[in-house]
Amino acid sequence: MSFFNKLFSREKKESLDQGLQKTKESFLNKIGRAIAGKSSVDTEVLDNLEEALVSADVGVDTTVKIIDRIEKRVSKDKYLGTGELNKILQEEIASLLVDAPDSGFRDFDIPAGKKPYVIMVVGVNGVGKTTTIGKLAYNFKKAGKSVLLGAADTFRAAAVDQLSIWSDRVGVPIVKQAMGSDPGAVAFDTVQSGAAREVDVIIIDTAGRLHNKAHLMDELSKIKRVMKKVLPEAPHEVLLVLDGSTGQNALEQAKHFTATTEVTALAITKLDGTAKGGVVLAIANQFKIPVKYIGIGEKMEDLQVFNKEEFVDSLFSMNG
Repeated sequence: MSFFNKLFSREKKESLDQGLQKTKESFLNKIGRAIAGKSSVDTEVLDNLEEALVSADVGVDTTVKIIDRIEKRVSKDKYLGTGELNKILQEEIASLLVDAPDSGFRDFDIPAGKKPYVIMVVGVNGVGKTTTIGKLAYNFKKAGKSVLLGAADTFRAAAVDQLSIWSDRVGVPIVKQAMGSDPGAVAFDTVQSGAAREVDVIIIDTAGRLHNKAHLMDELSKIKRVMKKVLPEAPHEVLLVLDGSTGQNALEQAKHFTATTEVTALAITKLDGTAKGGVVLAIANQFKIPVKYIGIGEKMEDLQVFNKEEFVDSLFSMNG
């Protein structure tokens, strides 16, 4: 069994390496240019490195922390060469991520004693929310869990249709009503049905509403209140889906959502098609909310539980 676990882990790591290829190439090229022709880590190298990190969408606040940490190490060893900078940078980014909150999960599992485990998924349109829900359902089912979907995005006909397609594709049941129905009623029915069926996981989609519309945010609060009538602890998780390819815009969306609703976990999608994967570092460092899932490809297996150590390793690995 341990052999197969190792094999599966190796396959996941290869997918991660491949999914972060564009970010890695861009990131390492920028760092390479920052230290080109330099024999020691001086002020100019640190300035160039700072610029490289910011342009890789690591974000200003996170970049400043990384540069500060490197400066402290350089001040201890005046003869530090640029050859060691890559290793130090990797260590400092890793330690920064280690300081960031962790979901505590290494696979598609649910906490003991929380059944059904209710996940409410939020995020603006176009970030890959419905696809993420479909992939979550697939991976939970693959892990031996029973899953029920709830189509509470009733403002958009396509949203219900898309979730229904994923329901068929993955082979899990769905609770839905006509377009324009009360989203709270759909959420209520879903949780009630899931509890009656004794399913393991309930995943509820919500409207991809604009993050600057306060009254629409109120709708999320209402959905949460309605679910609690059936299951007082629900939702156990509020998962915010962000599009990694939008870089700093994803950071802005996270700020708006976390300020107006209680987000407990983050999923960052579309990292395979962008060189802006550095935004994961910014988001993981800036918010006191764990990055739980990352999307690194089109396949259903390409939604992975975020592993901080493996992410940094893939970002700096020169192979592949």
